Amino acid sequence: MAKTGYAWPSREKSRLLGKSHDRIDGLVKATGEAKYTYDVNLKNQLIVKCLSAPFGHLRITKLDTAPAKEIPGVVEVLVFPHAGVGKEIQWDGELLVAVAAESESAAREGVQAIRFDYEKLDVFTNEEDLEAAKAAGRTMRTRSSEPTTEREPGDDDDEDEFYEAEFKRLFDQCDVVVEGFYGIPVITHCCLEPHGSTLEYKDGKLRVYLSTQNVSGTDDGFAKALEMGADQVEVICQYIGGGFGSKFSPGYWGIAAARLAKSTGRPIKFMLDRDQELKIAGNRPSGYIKVRLGADKNGEIKVWDSHQWGTSGYRGGGVSDRVVPYVIQAPSRRVRATPIKVNAMQAAAWRAPNHPQACVMTQCALDDLAARLGISSLDVFLRNVKHISSRQKQEVYAAELKRAAELIDWKSKWHPHGKGPAKGSVVEGLGIALHTWGGTANNSECRLRIYPDGGVESFCGTQDLGTGTRTVCALVLAETFGLNVEDVRVNIGDSKYPPSGASGGSTTVGAVCESHRRAAQDALARLFETVAPKLSAKPDELEVGVGCIRVKGKPDRSLSWREACALLGLKPLEVTASHKRGAASPLSDEGVGGVQIAHVAVDRDTGVVRMKQFVAVQDMGLIVNRKTATSQVHGAVIMGIAYALFEERILDPSTGQFVNAELADYKLPRIGDVGEIVVDLYEPEDQRARGVIGLGEPPVISPGAAISNAVCNALGVRVPVLPLTPKRVLDAIRQANGRG
Repeated sequence: MAKTGYAWPSREKSRLLGKSHDRIDGLVKATGEAKYTYDVNLKNQLIVKCLSAPFGHLRITKLDTAPAKEIPGVVEVLVFPHAGVGKEIQWDGELLVAVAAESESAAREGVQAIRFDYEKLDVFTNEEDLEAAKAAGRTMRTRSSEPTTEREPGDDDDEDEFYEAEFKRLFDQCDVVVEGFYGIPVITHCCLEPHGSTLEYKDGKLRVYLSTQNVSGTDDGFAKALEMGADQVEVICQYIGGGFGSKFSPGYWGIAAARLAKSTGRPIKFMLDRDQELKIAGNRPSGYIKVRLGADKNGEIKVWDSHQWGTSGYRGGGVSDRVVPYVIQAPSRRVRATPIKVNAMQAAAWRAPNHPQACVMTQCALDDLAARLGISSLDVFLRNVKHISSRQKQEVYAAELKRAAELIDWKSKWHPHGKGPAKGSVVEGLGIALHTWGGTANNSECRLRIYPDGGVESFCGTQDLGTGTRTVCALVLAETFGLNVEDVRVNIGDSKYPPSGASGGSTTVGAVCESHRRAAQDALARLFETVAPKLSAKPDELEVGVGCIRVKGKPDRSLSWREACALLGLKPLEVTASHKRGAASPLSDEGVGGVQIAHVAVDRDTGVVRMKQFVAVQDMGLIVNRKTATSQVHGAVIMGIAYALFEERILDPSTGQFVNAELADYKLPRIGDVGEIVVDLYEPEDQRARGVIGLGEPPVISPGAAISNAVCNALGVRVPVLPLTPKRVLDAIRQANGRG
């Protein structure tokens, strides 16, 4: 077979890649034709509703489901394995009993009929207060990273005493020392489409319409629970209304739905209610930190010493100490972390796990360093580029910092912290943050067919989270074959297709680009062998033109795409190609950076923070679809504005109840809250040459720190904990004025 090699076309020769293209599924989504899991209704299906734990920590003393079974329309009642008399429940909202009924109203009536009682147990929810957590016995053993300052071999001094003395010496050598406290609370995933499934067990096989970001990987979970073979389970997800890291598994509610389908012989629809979605379906850990940072008079950092704490839920956890300090590393540093256990559901992966929190916990301290020195925070970040630890080059960060400053007009808008002009009670400010991410291509396999009539069709068990994966697959195939996007058919979203990795870690676009480009180039090599005799040429003398295959340098010797494919005979040409995560490849790479600058206005009388402009400069290697890549950054920035200014899980300290677990109370930004967003995709030739790198997570990392720094620049006062609500802003102002 002729070898084409695996490579992307150059920028000059690329006809489709890097340009802006509409999503191929945009119309079906806009018109409502697209069927999400919630939209799937199967004949004769039952609806499931659940009894949930009403208290943050309890022991079940009574659970009688017999009355529920007497309700007209109730068909089946299932008690979850973790429930039952004597069982201890650790968080508000935990599902206890599922009721399957002919209608939603009958299911809800059945839930209300259950006789349920419980013993209240002690509740702890205050992850922000480390001393309170210690007093309540809710802390775990403090972890300490290995300090970068090494002891001499054979030194018998007490280790703790040595490091205390050594860090004191290091700080004494610094021109300036900054101490700060910063925090970021738990937020939820807040998927617009709740977790759940519509499924059917029939003839020993299970078909599941699942809201998932892991089509190829969830069939095993169902199969294991029902003691079936994975080949007897089919998982389908054509469209999903958000996942953000919380929809990798079937969920215990999904397994319950499958068991109900098997026991009743009826299709089941089991979608979480909104309050259940916020309480149990996924959340992001909190992080709080006390920092001591030493630097020279120019703002170059020399030493970092910090103690952080926070929670991932009832098992403890919090933000990993391995990502603090974030991106910019002091030459000498020590990091300690104390996990806290609270009465809440354990956290799940949330878009760029640990990084948004670590960015706030680190880069607010850098901004406070600039404030202490009275110099531009842009200068501080530029002077510390040499201390960046990232898979992206330091010079890329320097270029992106300068580009972001140019786009925000830093030179004319910047002022020292708290020294800007005021319009009445309103002051403005600028803030910077930067980030890193991996974006390694995941495992992916693609089966590709070229039909004798010229049709092209691919099959891949990946999923489209709304990021444009379908369109990316189509673009890669169309680019390779010299076709238009509408000339190819992309099939995804079914576990019966060749497997592809879960959409997590910004791994999907790189993965599908790898498998689809490889399959397309392999197929093209075989097609060249078929076509070559017809054109009186050798296979390696052929190339693709627009809608044709031709001899290189001789455009008059060519066949149209359809004419070339007709030479295949009666059977389609079929090729399967795959990529394994971590394998070296010219098509993809890992490691990106990004810089963001926020411009805010703050009303000192009301405490209200308004976004004026937000600049996001982002690299991602080779851009496949500029339009959807830009859209990804826009969405991430809006998500960042949400957790910077609005989002926060609020637990009642006496009951452990999630008191704002409804969209009416769980605050999110509206259109008028986000200001102007400027996206700049950084793609110089050396970055494009790296191949495709994942983009989904990186741009959500920096907004919290950038916005916090902008508010501090405006006020001259640090509001230490996100979200920057009016109350927190006013409290910080009062405390700074000695009225706290």
